[in-house]
Parts: sequence; C-alpha cells; structure tokens
Amino acid sequence: MAQAGAGTLGNTGGGFDWNALTKQFAKGEYALGLGVMALIVMLIVPLPPFLLDFMLAISITLSVLILMTALLIRKPLEFSAFPTVLLLATLLRLALNIATTRLILAHGHEGPQAAGNIIEAFGGFVMQGNFVIGVVVFIILIIVNFVVVTKGSGRIAEVAARFTLDAMPGKQMAIDADLSAGMITEEEARKRRKELEGESNFYGAMDGASKFVRGDAMAGILITFINVIGGMIIGVAQEGITFEQAANSYTLLTVGDGIVSQIPALVVSVAAGMLVSKAGVDGAADKAIGIQLFTNPQGLAMAGVTAGLIGLLPGMPMIPFFALAGAAGYGAWRGFQKQSQAEASKAREEVAAERAKPVVEPPIQDSLSVDDIKIELGFGLLGFINETSGRKLTDQVKAVRRQIASEFGFVVPQVRIIDNLELGSEDYRILIKEVVAGRGKLRPQLHLAMDAGGTAGNLPGERVNEPVFGLPAVWIDDTLKETAAIQGYTIVDAATVLTTHFTELVKENMAELLTFGSVRQLIDDLPKAQSALVADIAPSQITISGIQRILQNLLRERISIRDFSTILEAIAEATSASTDLLSVTEHVRSRLARQLCNMHVDASGALPVVALSPNWEQTFAEALVGQGADRQLALEPSRLHQFVADLRNAFERAAQTGDSPVLLTSAGVRPYVRSLVERFRPQTIVMSQNEIHPKARLRSAGAV
Repeated sequence: MAQAGAGTLGNTGGGFDWNALTKQFAKGEYALGLGVMALIVMLIVPLPPFLLDFMLAISITLSVLILMTALLIRKPLEFSAFPTVLLLATLLRLALNIATTRLILAHGHEGPQAAGNIIEAFGGFVMQGNFVIGVVVFIILIIVNFVVVTKGSGRIAEVAARFTLDAMPGKQMAIDADLSAGMITEEEARKRRKELEGESNFYGAMDGASKFVRGDAMAGILITFINVIGGMIIGVAQEGITFEQAANSYTLLTVGDGIVSQIPALVVSVAAGMLVSKAGVDGAADKAIGIQLFTNPQGLAMAGVTAGLIGLLPGMPMIPFFALAGAAGYGAWRGFQKQSQAEASKAREEVAAERAKPVVEPPIQDSLSVDDIKIELGFGLLGFINETSGRKLTDQVKAVRRQIASEFGFVVPQVRIIDNLELGSEDYRILIKEVVAGRGKLRPQLHLAMDAGGTAGNLPGERVNEPVFGLPAVWIDDTLKETAAIQGYTIVDAATVLTTHFTELVKENMAELLTFGSVRQLIDDLPKAQSALVADIAPSQITISGIQRILQNLLRERISIRDFSTILEAIAEATSASTDLLSVTEHVRSRLARQLCNMHVDASGALPVVALSPNWEQTFAEALVGQGADRQLALEPSRLHQFVADLRNAFERAAQTGDSPVLLTSAGVRPYVRSLVERFRPQTIVMSQNEIHPKARLRSAGAV
C-alpha cells in the first residue's frame, strides 16, 4: 500500500498532474505562449554565444519557411495567420538584435568571435577584411528592404484592404440574392459569408502588419548606428584599445549582426509582398508564373531574338546572351509545336463531334412555310450580296423597305435573298408568296442606258427592254457613260435595275403583302387613345379582318395608310351605318381627300382632271346589278370597247400637253370604273367628287 501510495504521489506530484501537463505541452497548447514569453525574456537576459548562434539559425530558417509557404499556397486566405507570424518573426529579430548588441558592446574588444560564429562568418564573408564594404552592403540591404519591397507591399496591402472593404456590401448582397434565387444552399451561403469575412479581416490585418516590417528596418538602422558608436566609445575609453582596432572589431561585429538580421527581414518582406500581390493569381505562385510567363511562344521568341542581337553588339559577352537566346528559342519552338498540336487536336475533336451528331431532318412543317418576298439570283449575280465598291444589295433592299414604310405606312416583310443554280448565270427572279412576280437578265459589269423619251441617239451595245417599264435600253460599258448621257439616255447600274424592279413589284403587291399579323401590329403600335377607338368598333362593328380588307383596298390603289388614326375614325363613322366594306372604303377615301388631292397635283398646285361625261355616268349606273357586296358591273362588250377607246383618246390628248390627270367620276360608280380601267390602263388614277378637297384647285384636262 505504501509503495502504491508513493507511486501515485510520484505521478501526481502531491496532487498536481504532471503527465496531463506534459501531454498539453506536447499538443502545443501552451507552446506559443511560452515562445512569446521566451522572446520577451531574450530582451532582458543575456544569451551565451552558442545559444545566440542557435537562435540566429532559427531566424534565418523561419524566414525561408515563411517565403516558401507564401509561394506555394493557392490563395492568400490559406495563410491567414501571416500577420501574426510576421509580428512574431519581427519580435524574434528585435530580440536577437538586442542580445547581439549586448554581446558586442560587452565583449567586442575580445575579437570577431565575441558575438558568435554566425555573426563572425557573415561579417568576414561580406566585408572581405574591409569594413567600408560591409557598411555599403548593409546600407544597400536596408534600402532594398525599406524603400522597395516593404513600401510596395505596404501600398498593395493598403489598396487591397480598401477595395475589399468597399466591395464587401455588394458581395454580401450577391450572396443573399443567390440564396433567395435558390442557386446556393444555406450552408453554401454561410461558407461564402465566412470566406468574405476572413478576406476582409486578412487584408485589414495585412495593412497593419506591413508597418511591422517598416519599423523593423528603421530599428535595424538605428541599432547598427548605436552599436558602432557605442562600441568604439567602449573600446577606446574603457578597454584601452586603439581607435583602429575598435573600428575594425566593432564594425565587423555590428555589420555582421546587421546583415544577419536584415537577410531574414528581407526574406519575410518578400514573402509579404508575394502574399498581398497574389490576388487574382489562380494556384501556386510558381505554377502561375511558369504558365503565364514561360508558355507564350511569341514572347519567348522575341526575348530570344533580343538577347541574340544584344550579344552581337561590340564589347558584349556573346556566350551568356547566345545561351539565353538559344534557351528562349528552344522554348518558343516547343511552345509553337504545342499550339499547333493543340489546334490540330481541337480540329479533330470538332470533326469527330460533328460526325457524331445525328443527322436531323428538318420537320415536315418547314416545307409548308411560304416566304412573303424572295429574290433568287443566278451564280453570276452573287457579287451583289458581297459588294465592296458600293452598297450591298441587302443594304439597298433595306433602304427600299424604309422608303415604302415612310411613303405608304406599310412595313414590307423580310426579304429573303438566295442563289438559284437553276437560273442562268445573270438571271434573277422576284417571287411574291412563292409565285414569280418578275424576272430579268442583268450584266453586272455593264450599265443600262434607257431611252425614256424615244429621241436618244444610237449607242453600240446589247439592246434590250428595260424589265420594269419595258422601255428600250442598251447595255453599255463605262467608257460610253458620258456619251450616253449627252445623247439623252438615263443611265443606271445593274444593281439599281434590280432594286427598281423590286420596288415596283412591292408597290404593285402591297395589298397582298399586308397580312393579318401586319394589321395587328399596326393596331398594337397605336397610341392609347386610338387603341380605345379600336376597342369600341372591333369586333362589335367590324372585325380585324375587315380592317385588313379596307387597308388592302387603299394600298391596291397606292394610297398611303400612314394616317392610320384618321382611317380608323372613318371606319368607325361608316360602320355605324353600313357593313359593306366597299362602301366603307369609299367613305375612308373621302376622309383622306386632302391626302389624295395632294398626291396628284401638278407643279402649279392644281389638280388636272378628266371628267367622266354624264352619258357615261348614266351608262355605268344603269349597268350595275345586284345589291350590297354582290353588286357588279355588267356592261355590254360594244359599250365597253367604246369606253376604252374614248378614255385612251382623252388621256392621250392630255399627255400631249404634258398633263397627268386623274379620272373624275361620281362616288357611286367610282370603284366599278376603277376595276375596269386598271385592266388596260393601271397607271390611271380614278377619283370621285367626294374625294376632292374643298380647298383643292381643279384644272380641266378634258372629258371622256
């Protein structure tokens, strides 16, 4: 029992568990506290030379460890303890500075070995027996550390801290937004917030920790100056050695001490700079630098050429520059090889992926689609699409669509321009609703000279009829353009011929191209007040299709529908009394009287008219059969031929005087006269008396 009690007492030490304490020390729970206390004790208690050597070795090794850690981490937050480590390393160097100062001042007269072997070795190696060299090297180390590295890293840390703190609210809101949208979970949001908080704390601490390095450099300068002055005073005044001996001994030891302390300080400063400048670098610094700096073959090639040229300069050593040029050239060659291999591999992968794609046949429904307008070009006319010397055909088509929209208030549908190998090389076709509306042949390298008046001279070239209006024309080359202009020809290029043909065909078929969707879009684009009017009349008085029919009737006679609001008001007025679309159209025309008259006035502002005689008015009125929408014109063939002859004679007489008159009829027969006239004289405008504006000035150009 006594032995047992004694054993227990030995283990517990009279009630204190030494084993538990030892385990805690082994875990490092108290190691940091004891280490800091040891550093503070070093500031007071003198250290023997052998222990000082050991601590200096620890300082140098620790600085290298800090630098390697800063180089190899992937992101700065992986070394979030760096500000604390920096403080401890700075405190260690200051404690060692004080310990070495005490030894130098106390035993410096004994010789270079008074402060330990490390200081003696560094001082002798750097100074090479000349203390001036040592002083200069020490000052340079101070300048590099204090002015270059420390100042730059401190500025980077300051800016990083400022921008990190400024961006923190926005990043917090982004995390909250992602969480609200369900893009991240609550756990992920918590993790991102913690990382954001750690980032802000780290950069804020680094901003303050950079001041440690600056203070350490300044302390090194002051300590070195004090050691030299104090040592020389002690050596000469107290130890009785000569001034030269004191200068050599104390300077050697002081400079050696300064270099031993400044090298770790410089290494740690470089580590701090590497750490704060790592923002935006993905991965370890060595890999990032290697990938970004030495994998660019163009940069390596330029560097190699530059090194080779410098080596050729007079007086320059050729071997190092040529060696570097060769190494850079080899790296560039390998880089170009890798690029070409990567491109070839990518191309093979793309080809393989393309081949692996299943062949997808277009849906059958695609064959049911109909292009509203399509221009088909022969192979020789494809240059119009890629025209570089002038405007492209696509640009000209856009201009035509814009012009028609401005003039008629009608948006021309999208135009599809394709090649057609079945056509001749210089042939083209214009299709409306997949039906050929016009075709022609062009000479892309020539110009078309048109004889509009029939009085032009004779020109050499290919004689044709102009495809739009059927005028006699001739294809000429550039050398005859001036001659043709002098002789009275109108000259246009091949692309303009096609564009003009396209424009006229669109104007002729505007009524057919005005779809239900187009009308719906016009209604949707109306102002709010006019939209209310549409809501009142549609569909109670008229359907959208009915509005479409009325607009088509107007466009069929090339009447602009830009004043859509007035047209809607007229429709509302007419549909309250009649549902006959023909009657409604005539009422709309009467409301557009000012516009209609303005369209056809001559240069003097007068409206030339050819009036329909009372006899013919009565004839047409008696020939009308049926009621309402079924009403039609039933005129005897002989009377029909007579009317055509009389109309042609009247308009030919008017043309001889330079007039382009309109045919004026009564409102009741106007639409039927127009339907008859458009078959043999489509360019003739037919108006009723109701469509003559009260302020219009009429001028008689004859009668039928």
